Amino acid sequence: MGLTEQPDDWATNRFAEYLRLLARLQLDPRLRGKLDASDVVQQTLLQAHEHREQFRGRSDAELVGWLRAILANTLAASVRRYAAEGRDLRRERSLEASLAESSARLEGWLAAEQSSPSERVMRHEELVRLADALARLPEDQRQVIELHHLKGCPVAEVAAVLQRTKPAVMGLLFRGLKKLRELLRESEQ
Repeated sequence: MGLTEQPDDWATNRFAEYLRLLARLQLDPRLRGKLDASDVVQQTLLQAHEHREQFRGRSDAELVGWLRAILANTLAASVRRYAAEGRDLRRERSLEASLAESSARLEGWLAAEQSSPSERVMRHEELVRLADALARLPEDQRQVIELHHLKGCPVAEVAAVLQRTKPAVMGLLFRGLKKLRELLRESEQ
């Protein structure tokens, strides 16, 4: 469906899981007890809905870019509100650039370079399907896949973050990827 066919529901249902995935990838693990990716996405979608007349794009790609910018602003405001430490400008990265990097990593994980408009649309649909499938995985499997494959953390770092052994993380990765492939195959039908 096109953007004009869903004036009130265009962002919420179609891109919520994708935005939640990006938010989880950006949240510092130390803030996860204070800040939930779902709350950040809900706030993002609320702001998008309230300001939908400001959206000037015509394509889903432009809509996703606009939503990512709102998500970056929402994350930045939330982190400032909840962070216990003062900001260190030398370590601070642009959240918008970081979100774009996460999105690019997702795209790279799904497919090789594709350049035609129809291939970009298909890749965009695959990103949304991937985010939806990841959301259906058990929490521990989803976390290890996101940290290892989507954030690029080595297995040892994933094990340290999740306070698990390396063999346990490898098992979660194996089972999670197997289940993810099944869910993606199901969503194709």
